[in-house]
Amino acid sequence: MARSVLDVPLRTLRARTSAKWRAYDPDVLPLWVAEMDVMPAPAVVRALARVAETGDHGYPWGPAYPEAVARWYDRSFGVAVDPGASQLVADVMTGVAHALRAVTAPGAAVVITTPVYPPFHSVVGDVGARRVEAPLDADGRLDLETVRAALVEGGPGSSVLLSNPHNPTGVVHSPAELEALLALAAEHDGHVVSDEIHAPLVLPGVGFTSVLAVPGGSRALVVTSAAKGWNLAGYKAAVLVAGEDVRDVLRRLPASAGYQASHVAVLAHVAALDDGQDWLAALVGDLDANRSLLGDLLAQHLPQVTWRPMEATYLAWLDCSALGWPDPSRVFLEQGRVALNRGRDFGRGSADHVRLNLATSPEVLVEAVERMGRAAASAG
Repeated sequence: MARSVLDVPLRTLRARTSAKWRAYDPDVLPLWVAEMDVMPAPAVVRALARVAETGDHGYPWGPAYPEAVARWYDRSFGVAVDPGASQLVADVMTGVAHALRAVTAPGAAVVITTPVYPPFHSVVGDVGARRVEAPLDADGRLDLETVRAALVEGGPGSSVLLSNPHNPTGVVHSPAELEALLALAAEHDGHVVSDEIHAPLVLPGVGFTSVLAVPGGSRALVVTSAAKGWNLAGYKAAVLVAGEDVRDVLRRLPASAGYQASHVAVLAHVAALDDGQDWLAALVGDLDANRSLLGDLLAQHLPQVTWRPMEATYLAWLDCSALGWPDPSRVFLEQGRVALNRGRDFGRGSADHVRLNLATSPEVLVEAVERMGRAAASAG
């Protein structure tokens, strides 16, 4: 497949009605929310056409999605996932909430490794637990000593909510890091709940490891979905997978959990996982090229801004502290007409960062960084 997955004209994108394209004025380039500027995978188009043609618009039924996840994890990562130890859920964060309610002891905490995806902060309160932050190290990787201290503060039975690959730093946690994290959680009678939605988007140079694949993973829970890898956020569905030693968690989920997902979403996600591999490979090639392009653009137009090129995802975590602005995202929006995610939403100590979505055409990425550079120059 030719390298063209991200080559979608801006006029086509501006006709879309999703939040990405409606939250800001038409002159703003939106590089914020985790939605890619792509046309759908052909396999997904075919599946949705069949749905429309046959009127297959009912309620979800059966293990089709867990079975597709099992095939995909086996084929992509060599990980054996038992569909019988899986549960269909509405989306990843709903699955995370179900898992945290089931495994976090009363009065205990949920540890999150900050900076991290903003809904990780809010979901802890949603499930009635205390939140304890364990900041990442200077390289954006897990700091096991801060995790240990957070688990002590949280008390016995606390959970660790993990983003793997990590959003926003783009780090892919190593097998050794995951094994050590799982051991720490077990020492404190806790569990790890791993959000692995970005697993399809690991870029060249590293390999992805699921928590299920390392020693101690039998006590972990994974929530995953095709929504990020194939840009299907509007089709709500995900799968919660329980490790061998915590399958009883599934019996504690609400009876309605599986019915909250969309049947049409399930069909689209299954098509993506089973038949969307060529499209995904082309996308990853595009993202790898844009990762290099972004580095060149920053060096040319924003040399004050530093970053560590991500190992996965299409989200760049930019350190703007040298610019001296309380909220860099505001300056880039108001002066440059580029919308980025503000850093403070990802955790304490991140107000001088922004998150940039590079899953767009090279032309849009060039224009956006040039605008940001002019904004920096004019703001002084």
